[in-house]
Amino acid sequence: MDSIISLTKRRGFIYQGSEVYGGLSGTWDYGPLGVQLKRNITDAWWRHFVSNRDDMYGVDAAILMNQKVWQASGHVDTFVDPLCEDTVNHRRYRTDHILKDNGIDAESMTMEEMDAAIIEHGIKSPDGNPLSPSRTFNMMFKTHVGATEDESAISYLRPETAQGIFTNYKNVVDAFYPNIPFGLAQIGKAFRNEISPRDFVFRSREFEQMEIEYFVHPDRWEESFEELLASTHKFLSSLGLRSENIHELDVPEADRAHYSKKTIDIEFDYPTGKAELLGIAYRTDFDLSNIQQASGKSMEYRVKGSDEKFIPHVIEPSFGVERLMMAVLSEAYREDEVNGERRVYLHLPEELAPIKCAVSPLLKNKPELVEKARDVYRALKQKYDGAVMWDDNGNIGKRYRRQDEIGTPRCVVIDFQTLEDDTVTVRDRDTTEQVRVSVKELV
Repeated sequence: MDSIISLTKRRGFIYQGSEVYGGLSGTWDYGPLGVQLKRNITDAWWRHFVSNRDDMYGVDAAILMNQKVWQASGHVDTFVDPLCEDTVNHRRYRTDHILKDNGIDAESMTMEEMDAAIIEHGIKSPDGNPLSPSRTFNMMFKTHVGATEDESAISYLRPETAQGIFTNYKNVVDAFYPNIPFGLAQIGKAFRNEISPRDFVFRSREFEQMEIEYFVHPDRWEESFEELLASTHKFLSSLGLRSENIHELDVPEADRAHYSKKTIDIEFDYPTGKAELLGIAYRTDFDLSNIQQASGKSMEYRVKGSDEKFIPHVIEPSFGVERLMMAVLSEAYREDEVNGERRVYLHLPEELAPIKCAVSPLLKNKPELVEKARDVYRALKQKYDGAVMWDDNGNIGKRYRRQDEIGTPRCVVIDFQTLEDDTVTVRDRDTTEQVRVSVKELV
């Protein structure tokens, strides 16, 4: 994992948040290549789950919402993690993470059982000090809206995008009246005041989610669940994630979220170990029923051409963009040997690669080569919608290594033969093979 983290900083994918001021734990900034890789992932998700289907609609809800949203959803009361404290230096930790780091699986434990395990095994804090009994800690970031700071002005940075979808369900039904089943999809930021952010971008305090709330007839939720699960596996495969690194976990009732009657966690074999990549949950009518009760407005759906009415049940596929990005980078990272030298490259699918092609003149001090290379560069920029890099820094071998590390599928070199027959050298990232291709064929 350290090698991947080093590459992402060195090549402009991911930086520590506020690094110039010493950083801020649990926050990350994205450089030019990281921004493009994230965008390629979210664009691929949107195409797969929204644009290419007839039963999905997009929404983009506000980050700040009326506090009643989070009261009705149960987040104010139940969106908590177990927290324990070093009794000497008062550093705080998630109790289940402390146990995990000491080889104990705390997945199904109550908070009391976690405390008992700490005592039984004599577990100390990372600094070697005793730990306090655990208590619950609400992970929502609280703020106030407007110029006053009383109870009525309380709001929260949303801890998930789902509630923004649920609060717009009635608006979409009234405006579009889609046939059921149908889904609402959203991509956006979410915020959680994690007790102990860890594992690079895997667990952070500010992150991006891609979520679908798929509204179904209460009697037919299982077929929609299985269809969305199969579609999810197909999507993961399109990102280059190998099936042998992907695992399904049917989450036991004791470990499911308070709203879920069935959850499948899809786990991935990260370099740091097997961990949750995404989840698909059957939320029943929990959310819409709570909204109906709290707001006094009907959330019932009437089937077209009949008098049948019901509150739809919901299937929720929930993806974290950063976790997907971490999986893609982990899967793509390769090391091999070329001409007796160690080489690092990212075996990214072309659809995801931030740069599709790099263009170089063989020698940057030869104006005729530079001029021709610029012509080819401009033509390829149009072909690849801008995802082309001009690279004339260093010798050609260093340029190849640099492009390999950022996952560029092809490098195009304009040399003296180009001036004679209008062909260029195209070098493949994965095989390192080089072929001559005519400019007309290339662009």
